[in-house]
Amino acid sequence: MSAAVDNRTDVTQPPTVPATLPRGVTSAHRLRRVLFAMVAGMRPMLVGYWIVMLVAFLLVGISVKAVTGGIDHSMWDYGSQSPKYFSMAIGITITPAYLTLLIAQGITRRMMSVAVSIYLTGAAAATAVLWVLAYQIEHVIYTWQGWTQAFANPHLFTKTSQVGLIFAEFFLLIVSHEVAGWLLGITFVRFGLWRGLLLLPLSLIPAAAAEFLLVAQWLADVLNGLGYHRPPLAVAAPFVLVVSALGLYAGYLVLRPMAMKQAKG
Repeated sequence: MSAAVDNRTDVTQPPTVPATLPRGVTSAHRLRRVLFAMVAGMRPMLVGYWIVMLVAFLLVGISVKAVTGGIDHSMWDYGSQSPKYFSMAIGITITPAYLTLLIAQGITRRMMSVAVSIYLTGAAAATAVLWVLAYQIEHVIYTWQGWTQAFANPHLFTKTSQVGLIFAEFFLLIVSHEVAGWLLGITFVRFGLWRGLLLLPLSLIPAAAAEFLLVAQWLADVLNGLGYHRPPLAVAAPFVLVVSALGLYAGYLVLRPMAMKQAKG
């Protein structure tokens, strides 16, 4: 009797099947979708900025100077400060704009951090390319009119034909300020206003490293006046990239344990 009971209760369990994503939905596919969402969502802000800069400094600026008596400086160069700080705003915006939405859709914080790294790198490269092209267009106009294309700010480059140096300067400055913005956005969202302010010096390390290693644009005159000079670019450029990469990873480490706040109402 007991043997019969034992035989009836000895039920063989089916093998455990690991959970998988639906067919066609791979991690790479989800990453592409997250990137597409970031590109589509941030496009109005980024492209709008590009259009404003092109119109304000390249078209209107040159036209006004031409009417008022000629040009002896690059008008586009007067706007070379702004992409750093606008890009920092892009980095700040990403966390509050996308974190809750993506987590609710099942996207991990690690995947979001990878997508942010790719997006910020691409946005920095695209903006740097725009600056290169705008300098070249301006050079053609200036040469045609016989104007002098002097630069108002110190740069890694001294003439517009140094395309590689133009791209390197703006890409490194932009991506480092984007990363600083990414850290600012995460720390303020996670820790709040006052602790975010206390962490401000740490969040700004990528941007500060780029400024002090590249010594370009408005800060260059100040640093040179103090007797500080730029290290060789072969040392400075890789160091800026390493610090920016570490900043992206630090952002992920701060983001990883952050709990979602419950919606109000």
